Amino acid sequence: MVVENYLNEDFGRVKSKHSSSEVLQKWRDVYSLVKNPKRRFRFTANLPERHEVAAMHHNNQEKLRVAVLVSKAAFQYTLGVQPSDYTVPEEVKAAGFQICGDELGSIVEGHNFNKLKFHGGVDGIAEKLCTSTNNGLSTDSDLKRRREIYGINKFTESEGRSFWVFVWEAAQDMTLRILGACAFVSSIVGITMEGWPKGAYDGLGIVASILLVVFVTATSDYRQSLQFKDLDKEKQKISIQITRNGYRQKMSIYDLLPGDIIHLGIGDQVPADGLFVSGFSVLIDESSLTAESEPVMVTPENPFLLSGTTIQDGSCKMMVTTVGMRTQWGKLMATLSEGGDDETPLQGKLNGVATIIGKIGLFFAVVTFAVLAQGLLNRKWQEGTLRFWSGDEALEMLEFFAVGVTIVVVAVPEALPLAVTLSLAFAMKKMMNDKALLRHLAACETMGSATSICSDKTGTLTTNHMTVVKSCICMNVKEVREPKDAISMCSELPDSAVKLLLQSIFNNIGGEVVVNKAGKSEILGTPTDTALLEFGLSLGGDFQAERQASKLVKLETFNSVKKRMGVVVELPEGGFRAHCKGASEIILAGCEKVINANGEIVPLDKACFNHLTATINQFASEALRTLCLAYVELENGFSAENPIPVSGYTCIGIVGIKDPVRPGVKESVAVCRSSGITVRMVTGDNINTAKAIARECGILTDDGLAIEGPDFREKSEEEMLELIPKLQVMARSSPLDKHTLVKHLRNSLGEVVAVTGDGTNDAPALHEADIGLAMGIAGTEVAKASSDVIILDDNFSTIVTVAKWGRSVYVNIQKLVQFQLTVIVVALIVYFSSACLTGTAPLTAVQLLWVNMITDTLGALALATEPPNDDLMKRPPVGRIGNFISNVMWRNILGQSIYQLLVIWVLQTKGKAIFHLEGPDSDLILNTLIFNTFVFCQVFNEISSREMEEIDVFKGILKNYVFVGVLSCTVLFQILIIEYLGTFASTSPLSLSQWFLSVVIGFFGMPIASALKMIPV
Repeated sequence: MVVENYLNEDFGRVKSKHSSSEVLQKWRDVYSLVKNPKRRFRFTANLPERHEVAAMHHNNQEKLRVAVLVSKAAFQYTLGVQPSDYTVPEEVKAAGFQICGDELGSIVEGHNFNKLKFHGGVDGIAEKLCTSTNNGLSTDSDLKRRREIYGINKFTESEGRSFWVFVWEAAQDMTLRILGACAFVSSIVGITMEGWPKGAYDGLGIVASILLVVFVTATSDYRQSLQFKDLDKEKQKISIQITRNGYRQKMSIYDLLPGDIIHLGIGDQVPADGLFVSGFSVLIDESSLTAESEPVMVTPENPFLLSGTTIQDGSCKMMVTTVGMRTQWGKLMATLSEGGDDETPLQGKLNGVATIIGKIGLFFAVVTFAVLAQGLLNRKWQEGTLRFWSGDEALEMLEFFAVGVTIVVVAVPEALPLAVTLSLAFAMKKMMNDKALLRHLAACETMGSATSICSDKTGTLTTNHMTVVKSCICMNVKEVREPKDAISMCSELPDSAVKLLLQSIFNNIGGEVVVNKAGKSEILGTPTDTALLEFGLSLGGDFQAERQASKLVKLETFNSVKKRMGVVVELPEGGFRAHCKGASEIILAGCEKVINANGEIVPLDKACFNHLTATINQFASEALRTLCLAYVELENGFSAENPIPVSGYTCIGIVGIKDPVRPGVKESVAVCRSSGITVRMVTGDNINTAKAIARECGILTDDGLAIEGPDFREKSEEEMLELIPKLQVMARSSPLDKHTLVKHLRNSLGEVVAVTGDGTNDAPALHEADIGLAMGIAGTEVAKASSDVIILDDNFSTIVTVAKWGRSVYVNIQKLVQFQLTVIVVALIVYFSSACLTGTAPLTAVQLLWVNMITDTLGALALATEPPNDDLMKRPPVGRIGNFISNVMWRNILGQSIYQLLVIWVLQTKGKAIFHLEGPDSDLILNTLIFNTFVFCQVFNEISSREMEEIDVFKGILKNYVFVGVLSCTVLFQILIIEYLGTFASTSPLSLSQWFLSVVIGFFGMPIASALKMIPV
């Protein structure tokens, strides 16, 4: 309890995310014993460098902000002034282009209206770049030459560190350097006394051990760095819709070139500098570049879009002008890659454990050396030879000093904090195969402690493959599950109603019907858009013809706050018409009229309203997503500056969209419930739809509560605290409702909360949650940037997999700590007691270094990389305040330590009699037996440590190739050390009976460990 309080006070303030620089610095200052700072802090934030980068970023932001403001101000005074003549560089001209990259950069980055006008505006720039604003680049042109002239859309990355850099860093360990100095002195003295090579054996043995430690450590660290490099590559895989050769296609942002035409929507990050071609209601957030929080409207009059900014509203086509390191964002990204990730809470606690043990180890090392040295000095005092030292006596004193230093090596578990990184790196790699991409290391660890998951419905709990299966057009309810149903329905509807319906579907939509490379029609857009477009096409509609028949005047895209989308079109025969669609009850509330069965427009009386409301509820109770479509004639004309009306509409009809529940979701929710994790559904859908889906998934129970967002936000603090524990479904919720729910769960109820999100407006909730989970398919770039984990397949079952891996990391580190603490306790007590009672050390420095490698680097590899099992999800979560070193761990540590201490004590006092050892080599053979037995005690204790509470420790052992490999290597090297490297390791070959007894004594630790697990704590 004292240890846990110390850890929480000094090292427990590190949060899973958003830890302040003061907190991160404070726990660094607590350290008083760090053997190798370069290695200990490699995977933690570099605070000085981070502050330097932040200052540089702020500087660049200020420069760009001033440049933009000056440019805008200058524009007012230079409308009539022509820029000086521009000369096209010969290289650019020879490649067939009429404008260079620097000129393009100065136009867009500097918001230089004057230069843009000089070059003929957007169309003039397109012509000079040999591209088309309609068809994009042609792949028949020389794209390679274009890359050479304008560059590629990639940022300069820092070079990866070679293996030898890791070797150098591993060799920076202070204790290993001291041991190296001891080895050097030992070799000099030994060679002087006994000649070469015999006199150098002890020193060379220590050097060989140090080199082995350094190279094994460097290999482990180098492999981790490669895994992180792979993760960084995965993070950078971003695709975007572009038009090339007249075809829409998906392409990596890193393949973009000047002249490409890209399509941007809400939540997209602008991947390169460019010029606005066409679009509606485009609002850009430039705060990442200029630190200005006010969004900027992009129009033909202000067509500049900068790389790194995000689309806050609207959609548009953009022509790429500048890419990669020519953009301001590219220059910023080159600096922002430095500084590192924040360390995780577990790393903080383990650094605390290492510090505590290090202090204790240092004390024991000093006392042990003092006692051993005192014994030698007393002997010399009694002999009267204190002023005269022989070579053997000098070597003996040097050996005592080396033993003291080696105790520090063993006692300070330097690799313990790094084991978290090792375990997370291993988990990260495996989770990628399970469709989860970790953006921040701490997220996996935190997910293991999650007590609550707030999940979206669409695409996470459901398949996101939507189809219109029911409709209520002209007050008639019809099933349209098959194409023939749609054709039949179409024939029964009045032509005027069908025409209005198709106009509403094809114009008031974010998706498109395009022709792909194969010459076939392909639907692009969100699943909802796709379902509506398929429905429109099945009614015999022609998307392109409908789009060309009317001119789009204004478009307001759908978002989760308004829950509606609207357009205004100018009709061929003159006049304006507004179409809107969205949440059925919201759109219906804005309707005053309805189209009846005869195609006539009649007032929306109470009977009609009740019929439509009952239809909405009926569709929703069948787990269908409902949308209402409506229109209004704008008889007084319309200006694009005006907002689209929200009332006075005529209801065209209601559609019911089926989005089936994903296979395996119900089972995953049941797993969460059995593991103590509460799953809540937070959706923007109708409450009846939400309840039906929640029941199907097993989320909504008989005693659970379902509520609508507007009702939730009206509750007082006290009422919220009372209802939130019972809350299982929140429907018609806004992003603010989700944020409020998360904040109350975390701060008021102390829950560890995971939240899913896909939209731009979900960013605050993702940021507020302990773990933000963004959807990889449906998620916007803004949501992904605010998240900690990206769920690549948008599947709820993957979230449960992340929780399982998180628990695995936590438990694996606990196993490693238990294993290492046992070895350290035994080593310290044995050395101290031997020094005090016999004046000798039972193990040499070389032997101790080997034991250190078994417990430190190899132990971390074996135990920290244990894959998860299903039993992990049968226990309650640790939560926010769980003890890291549990009572179960203390029981196992103390029990094993007592057994090993008894074994070594018996061998030291009775070993010669037990093994019938006599003659001049008896001491060497006994010490070899003690060393061999001690190592095999650790080998079998390592196996026992695979499970802290379960007796069956062999379950799944053969599936863990790393564990089996480490254990096999340990045994193989032990045999080599005993049988063939005795000259260097101060060991003697053992007989078969002695080997057998050493292994059996070590093995007996396993039944003792099983017996300990039966003791309740």
